[in-house]
Amino acid sequence: MRMRLTGRFGQYVALSLFLKSSGSMAKKAKSSKLSADDDATGEVIAKVRKSAKQITTSSTAEYFSKNLQQVGFSSPTKAVLTTLKEAVDNSLDACEDAGILPDLKIRVEKVGSGSMKNTDQIIIRVEDNGPGIDPDDVPKVFGEYLASSKFGRGRCSRGQQGIGISAATTWAMQTTATGARVTTKKKGARKAFTCIVDMDLKNNKGVLRSKESIDWKPAHGTAVEFTLDGRIQLNGEGGLLNYIRSSVLLNPHMSLSYNISDVAPASIERVVKDLPVVPEATEPHPHTMKLGEFMSHSRLFGKVKASVWLKKGFSRVNDAVLRDLVTKQKLKAAVLDKNIDTMPDGDFKALFAALQDATLPPPATTSVLSVGEDGLALSIRRLGDIDFFAVLSRKPCICDFKPVQVEVAIARLRDRRGDDNDEPVQVLRFANRVPLQFDKASCAIVKALTSVNWRSYGLKQPRASLPLGPYIVAVSVVSPFIKFKNASKETIDASDELVEELRRALMQTGQRLSRYLSREHKADELEQRVQHIEQFGPILVETLARILQAPPERKALATAGLAKLLERDTKGIKKDLEAAEDRLASYLDEKKQRLSEFFGSIEEEEQASKAERKAAAAAAVAAVPKQSAKGKASVAVAATSAATLVKGAKGKAKAQSVTKGKAAATAATKSKA
Repeated sequence: MRMRLTGRFGQYVALSLFLKSSGSMAKKAKSSKLSADDDATGEVIAKVRKSAKQITTSSTAEYFSKNLQQVGFSSPTKAVLTTLKEAVDNSLDACEDAGILPDLKIRVEKVGSGSMKNTDQIIIRVEDNGPGIDPDDVPKVFGEYLASSKFGRGRCSRGQQGIGISAATTWAMQTTATGARVTTKKKGARKAFTCIVDMDLKNNKGVLRSKESIDWKPAHGTAVEFTLDGRIQLNGEGGLLNYIRSSVLLNPHMSLSYNISDVAPASIERVVKDLPVVPEATEPHPHTMKLGEFMSHSRLFGKVKASVWLKKGFSRVNDAVLRDLVTKQKLKAAVLDKNIDTMPDGDFKALFAALQDATLPPPATTSVLSVGEDGLALSIRRLGDIDFFAVLSRKPCICDFKPVQVEVAIARLRDRRGDDNDEPVQVLRFANRVPLQFDKASCAIVKALTSVNWRSYGLKQPRASLPLGPYIVAVSVVSPFIKFKNASKETIDASDELVEELRRALMQTGQRLSRYLSREHKADELEQRVQHIEQFGPILVETLARILQAPPERKALATAGLAKLLERDTKGIKKDLEAAEDRLASYLDEKKQRLSEFFGSIEEEEQASKAERKAAAAAAVAAVPKQSAKGKASVAVAATSAATLVKGAKGKAKAQSVTKGKAAATAATKSKA
């Protein structure tokens, strides 16, 4: 039975039925959509699980982007320092390779809060006057790992692997989503090329964007700018100021100006105008290679005889060595006449074994690059108010079958002097002229420092620890093949041969330092005697005269006799002081002859200082007649003299005074002996 509804009530019922049917249809549609989404999600999860079971490959950039701590980006603080260091190293290498005296401008500025917790957004900019970079090479330099012109060449360059500056770009992309802003200009170009370098981590490629040509004032050079999250540490061993000071020491040919947040801008001028001569790379030594490396090395020469390859592809191999391989090592002569591109593996193994057993000269040391004693002596004065320094450059030697040269500089800071200064010396470590600021405990340099007995050179030193005092000890290791403990190149492997070479260099420098400290010690000892004499001399004469009731003329004679005895007592220490001053003067004169041009500007200062020392010594000698000697010995001698000179006193008092004086003098003589 159907009912027909009319009026408003009918309209209401119809609307209700419509809404109910619409809701049911919407629920069905939503349910079907959720079911489709679930199916799609399930397919994605299945694909991910399936791909997890498969072996995939990753690019070098992907690996380092997930392991940046291995290349010096383990914390926001280290990220700032490592970025600055890598940019400065690249600039210095580029300038030296092009024969240009480097002028660097550094800016490290906070511009806001970082996206990471407890960090600031920081801009790091380094500009140089180098030769500039070809625009086609910009993505390789700043956006590609292991892209380097120096890898495996065996040269003493700062950067070799092509990792550091690319890691800085990766850190900037990860923390601020921006790459490296690069501006470069070649010599003779009218416009500079500028762009932003991003990284394609999947393919280990640099990607350029925002490319344009702009007007740039410098005639040539490169400027790189990073915006990244980090924290600025100014002081301490890992501080930016310590890094700048260290870089200045080992690069006397560099001019540097810096502008760092919370620090007044400053400029440091170069002290030498000669570029260091970067030696040419030498060929590898056969005894430094493994069998696989030996065979791979042959593929670089193509179709040549083995004898030609050995003489051209290796150092220290000549015709005499080839004859010894046949006569002494029993190698078949036919092996040397074979072409290496078709040589069987068995012949390669026999040739390699014969070379390893052969007696070869050690690798050449001509590939090392040093700063030199002259450059160190000039540069060390830029570290602060230095009152004395000693520098040493050892001759190149072979350590672990690698050419190595060690240089040492020790300087004393005038403003940190004091008897209560028991802080450890500041150690500046360098590898190929690059400062090392972290992980110093396991470094070969620190192990050598703690193994030297610095007490024998006049310094305080706890057992198996660094020496104490207001000193800076800078140690530089230069070699084409430095053995680092990690990819971030923060510490040098402590092999026995290298540690021994470092010990010898440190001990030689300590001997030079002890010459100065010996003169200073003698001067201090004389000054102490003068103080004792001034304190006890007048009191002694006055007291003895009062006890013995001596007249004024006898008191005057006692004073004169005391003066003669005290003058004899101080002759020995004055003689030692003069000898020490002569030894120091000869060392300084030798150093001045080598550095006459630089020291000419400070000659007046040193002459004034020398005149002041002479005046102080003369004043000390003039004060002797009024003084007593050091300690009980001088007092005893004075008592004997005064008691002998004063006559007419009571016999008992005189006898007692003489007896006491002789006993004290005997004790003093034994003490001196």
